[in-house]
Amino acid sequence: MRPRTASNGLRYAFLGDGVGSGKPAATHVSEEALLRLVNAVPASLAAALTRTTYVFVPLALSGARLRGNDAADAAFQSNDPTLVALHATPELVERAICHRNAEIRGEDLVFLSALLHNDSFALAFEFFINIAHDLVDIASMPASFGDLLAEQTAAGVRGETSIDAWEHRVAAFGPQPDTADTPSRTRPAPRPSAPPPTPAAAEQARRDYRNAAFADAVAIYLLSIFLDFDYADLREREYPLLAPPALAARLCAVHALYPPNPGYQFQILYRRRA
Repeated sequence: MRPRTASNGLRYAFLGDGVGSGKPAATHVSEEALLRLVNAVPASLAAALTRTTYVFVPLALSGARLRGNDAADAAFQSNDPTLVALHATPELVERAICHRNAEIRGEDLVFLSALLHNDSFALAFEFFINIAHDLVDIASMPASFGDLLAEQTAAGVRGETSIDAWEHRVAAFGPQPDTADTPSRTRPAPRPSAPPPTPAAAEQARRDYRNAAFADAVAIYLLSIFLDFDYADLREREYPLLAPPALAARLCAVHALYPPNPGYQFQILYRRRA
């Protein structure tokens, strides 16, 4: 495996049968499409991820984490299936996971399963979610985004952008007024009352909420500059989705931090009611 550096500065690689060989039948995604996906990450954001290489493989597998030169050599010389699979079989598909993190020779690698995603939307979102969480792990959340979150929380803005953000927000600030008592098909029944968190636990929950909300906004923003999609496609059953105007404000805040690279654009279109 020879990592490459994209024009935006992001390190990436293709590994496995059909991956990076221009054979879309093996991964459902051509090398050209994968490279466009990598280059969608703004250069200003990619600059924070210099220690991480994103490797597109047919299948990333669950198993023991490999560390050190000997383990790395074994993984890549003998195609050790405990880390990745370079081709697909029914048994390997059963062991596959969406992505796999590893530290090899002091470098962080993220292996992304191309075969587990049936379209460009699914693969792109998985890739961008990993990019966003890696960014949060390396760089602190910008104060401007934190101020926006505080304003939205104080205003009681409805919904959230992921189950993690939703649960951290509830832990930090309590249930939202319109979701505290009435379960629906998009949210679970209320849980039994719990004692109020300690000040330290509440502060940790607020910190976790801010990080989760920022990572979500970054991932959705990257998805929006890579392809056109309907916001409703992100809806899940476990929590109510963030109100569209509130999401738009978050995406605009991320856009101000990380403007798109040449050849990509960001825009928000609101559907008119008939």
